[in-house]
Amino acid sequence: QVQLVESGGGLVQAGGSLRLSCAASGRTFSSYLISWFRQVPGKEREFVGSVSRSGGFTYYADSVKGRFTISRDNAKNTVYLQMSTLKAEDTANYYCAASAIVASASTVAARDPKKYIYWGQGTQVTVSS
Repeated sequence: QVQLVESGGGLVQAGGSLRLSCAASGRTFSSYLISWFRQVPGKEREFVGSVSRSGGFTYYADSVKGRFTISRDNAKNTVYLQMSTLKAEDTANYYCAASAIVASASTVAARDPKKYIYWGQGTQVTVSS
């Protein structure tokens, strides 16, 4: 079993940067593909990006490509989401999630929240314009 805890959210001005962390418990962390999703009240959860089990491959939604970077440190059981050039439309609650069944970060399955068994509690990011 894996428990995920996000941190690093907060209020930032448009154009600014923020780094989110997703800390995991459990000795099998490296066996899970990790993704970030975000959600605004009243809307469906939106895929942000994924990182492979080794950390060597990442995939991003078009809306964040070039602005967000996901990295992973399996020795620390932690995944990071570095967000730059933030926009008001990036305002959301950000969640990390772990999947044991998604094979690759670039697959359609990786973008499906139903493929993830473990979720963090979320961290709020608010971008002021």
